[in-house]
Amino acid sequence: MPFVECVPNFSEGRDPAVIAAIRDAIAGVDGAHVLDVSSDASHHRTVITFVAPIEVAVNAAFAGVREATARIDLTKHVGEHPRLGATDVVPFIPLDGVTMDDCIALARELGERVARELSIPVYLYERAAQSPARENLADVRRGQFEGIRDSIATDDARIPDFGPRAVHATAGAIAIGARPFLVAYNVYLGPASNLPVAKEVAKAIRGSSGGLRYVKGMGLDVDGQAQVSMNLVDTEKTPLHRVFEMVRSEAAAFGVAPTWSELVGLVPERCLLEAGARHVQLRGYSPRMLIETRVRELAAGGEGVDAFVARVAGPSPTPGGGSVAAHAGALGAALAQMVTGLSIGRKKYAAHDTELREIAANASAIRRTLTELVTRDADSYEAVRAAYQLGSDTEDAAAARTLAIHNALYGAADVPLETANACARVCVIAAEVARIGNQNAISDATVAALLAEAACKGAIWNVRINVHALKQEGAEVGAGSRAAKLVEEAMAAASIAHEHTRLAERRAEMSMGGA
Repeated sequence: MPFVECVPNFSEGRDPAVIAAIRDAIAGVDGAHVLDVSSDASHHRTVITFVAPIEVAVNAAFAGVREATARIDLTKHVGEHPRLGATDVVPFIPLDGVTMDDCIALARELGERVARELSIPVYLYERAAQSPARENLADVRRGQFEGIRDSIATDDARIPDFGPRAVHATAGAIAIGARPFLVAYNVYLGPASNLPVAKEVAKAIRGSSGGLRYVKGMGLDVDGQAQVSMNLVDTEKTPLHRVFEMVRSEAAAFGVAPTWSELVGLVPERCLLEAGARHVQLRGYSPRMLIETRVRELAAGGEGVDAFVARVAGPSPTPGGGSVAAHAGALGAALAQMVTGLSIGRKKYAAHDTELREIAANASAIRRTLTELVTRDADSYEAVRAAYQLGSDTEDAAAARTLAIHNALYGAADVPLETANACARVCVIAAEVARIGNQNAISDATVAALLAEAACKGAIWNVRINVHALKQEGAEVGAGSRAAKLVEEAMAAASIAHEHTRLAERRAEMSMGGA
């Protein structure tokens, strides 16, 4: 099961009751797991790290935002850390099995919901930003709550991506985004009298001042200590040990040495392992040197492709054709999404960059839907089997059994119909990607369409077989009936899939000179 990480930051670091309430709201969403809660009274800020299956991540994040909105009054908030809202930022971070495009789609979904249900203006940032001017969180947050409150209605640069042109009276605004894994890392330089040194070191190290490109930093006075507060936004390109060494070197120029450092929230184990290997000058270090790594590889949880194929090949009726169709459709969506990733940001396709980003987000959402339909199709079959197993000893029992069978069969037809419609949308996307996307990957776009078309046809057979079973069970299947409408909608999906798949094939042929 693919998990996504979310690390919302809340403008409250001093009231344990408020912090606990926000934490409990997130943890109370079924499937969400809170991994860490880090609060700082000087920053007056709490960072909560949670992971959740991709399909419930938005619900969990929204629960935290809603609780913070009810409990935090930003007009009374004073702390070291800059902020624009009661919930200041909500970033989604891809973990294994989740892509950045998935996280962008989640950011947009949460942003629309926060604006609609809580009337809070939302700014999309980092990878979810809809304009380059909002990629940098510092730019989005410039002026903080008070500045945005005073300018949002008159400054067009402050128009939110979602929601009203007025901050929430007590909860302010919110930045929601998608980004790679970020490490919040602080290095202390002794007493507060060294704050000028901390500020100079932060200026030297942060990318915006010509330092390390993937580091953001500022100097702060925290609990009487001079702190270089940093966000490491790409630890693969700028590892933790390199950051510490540069802080130490810059501070040494002022005759100051680091006293200690700290992590806020969680960190990939790779960061610390690489730092340790560097410290002891371990040549040829690799995570595969670790026995724990090798054991985890053997005992890795979650169902991979091989495991799914093995279950299909087994003697159980589930997962069956409907689940396989949904799985195939999801692969088609993933392939179309891949082509957008090979096109976005490339000069040759810059004219279509906005369209490609929208297609990528749509492909991600459809892929997520189809992945859920793999399980839902198996569940619908089990519902049918359970209905057929009901007793019919009495007239009432027989009538109840018939009704249960009808309901279950309708459900078992509805699910593959949803699969067919989703697969048809994949065909549409694939054809469009074949037109405007990277022409070196046009065959991949065509394969995506072909795969989704086959999945659509497979799903339609599942619709038809369940409608046939309804007829055998005495349900009305004539013209105008619910069953007939299911088949009509399924055939319409097949027509859309066929049309756009042929279009993708023609475009591929044209790209090869009609070969």
